[in-house]
Amino acid sequence: MLKQYPMLRYVLQKAFWYLLTFVVAVAINFTLPRMGENNPVDIIMGKAAQGLSPEQAKLKKETLLKAFGMAELDDQGNVIYDPEVDENGQVKMVKVPKKENGAVVLKTVKVTDAEGNPVMEERQKLDEQGNPVFEEKPVLDEKGKPVMEKDPKTKKKVAKVEQVAVMEQFQVERQDTVMIDTVLRKTDPRLASGISQFFVYIKNVFKGDLGLSYSQYPKPVTEIIKESLPWTLAIQAPTIILGWIVGNLLGAFAAYKRGIFDKVFFPCAMFLNGVPFFVFGMLLVALFSITLGWFPAMGAYSPDIPELTFTWNNIKSVGYYYVLPFFSVFPILLSGQATGMRSMSIYELGTDYMKYAKWLGLREGKIISYVFRNAMLPQLTGLAQSLGAMVGGALITEMIFSYPGLGMAMLTAIQQNDYATIQGCTLMISTCVLVANFAVDVLIAIFDPRVKAGLQMGGK
Repeated sequence: MLKQYPMLRYVLQKAFWYLLTFVVAVAINFTLPRMGENNPVDIIMGKAAQGLSPEQAKLKKETLLKAFGMAELDDQGNVIYDPEVDENGQVKMVKVPKKENGAVVLKTVKVTDAEGNPVMEERQKLDEQGNPVFEEKPVLDEKGKPVMEKDPKTKKKVAKVEQVAVMEQFQVERQDTVMIDTVLRKTDPRLASGISQFFVYIKNVFKGDLGLSYSQYPKPVTEIIKESLPWTLAIQAPTIILGWIVGNLLGAFAAYKRGIFDKVFFPCAMFLNGVPFFVFGMLLVALFSITLGWFPAMGAYSPDIPELTFTWNNIKSVGYYYVLPFFSVFPILLSGQATGMRSMSIYELGTDYMKYAKWLGLREGKIISYVFRNAMLPQLTGLAQSLGAMVGGALITEMIFSYPGLGMAMLTAIQQNDYATIQGCTLMISTCVLVANFAVDVLIAIFDPRVKAGLQMGGK
């Protein structure tokens, strides 16, 4: 069926291989932090479990194991702990307090001594209503004779009486915890198999869940990337687009006009093309920041701004801090595109169809358009390559200028052994490069007539 649609077949084939490359990148990201003795959860617990009780630490570890898809769960979604066994393979049992609704169950127990005899104690007797029972007894003097007193009614002397509590003997009781037999479990939960963990990781990646940062726990890695990515794109997008467009235009113009412009422009472009991003950035800092003091050496906006909002003062501050990072990358990218476009344009100008066009007397603008269009096709591939190099170059540029993009996020993560953040950033960079290369492959197939012809003739 797809033989009738060669372009669709080409796009699907490319999409399959790029998707396979993405899965391999995810597999590498999954494997690297698990190659050592410690897993991501152990690393986080080493930093986050301080000051927690054993029960709190256990619950936190279970939560992290579920989040990373590393623990095996039962039907209710609880972490499974394997039972302890003795030398004979029998499951060990242990008595634990019985609980109902989270509270320990208590029972009343009669107290006995070491020989098993009941421990008795005297207490006041109570009636059926629970009231204390008293009895009347005559009051005796020191000699044991009743004390006499005058009865106010009869005016006769009678023995004086008093209310005395009635005491009785009873066995001492106490409240004791109800204990039940339960299986003794291991302290470490049962981990899921590597294959199971990998598929959980794949599912989380496609859901946009890249785990939790170790250094900024419990902050998700995706949130760190969301905060850093706009700053990285602020450097990448303008430099890539402007550098590619302006560089190609200048390269084509230099190839067509030649003369003094080409003699000056081409050596300068070749020189800049060989300068690394970070070297050029440090030179700009040394000249315009340290020596002249025109621009700040680090940061993305003024430290006097408490919160970044879309106000004129904030935008002006961001633009002021943006100058050096932008110009540390833009001239180098422009020179690379210009030298490539110049070479391709010179080649196109020497082809037979260009000579024929000049003999036909086509106007200069038409000839330049043909040269630019045909020489630009290989530059589309260079665009994807520049994107990949630009991502790496921008990261180093951010580190030089302390720009709060992916570069600074990765530098902070590397300094604190935050593997989850490093993984997330590298996976994001890899994904962007793969998407860019795939888009360029599709664009070349659409705009390059040679590729179209090859597909229609059955080529791949």
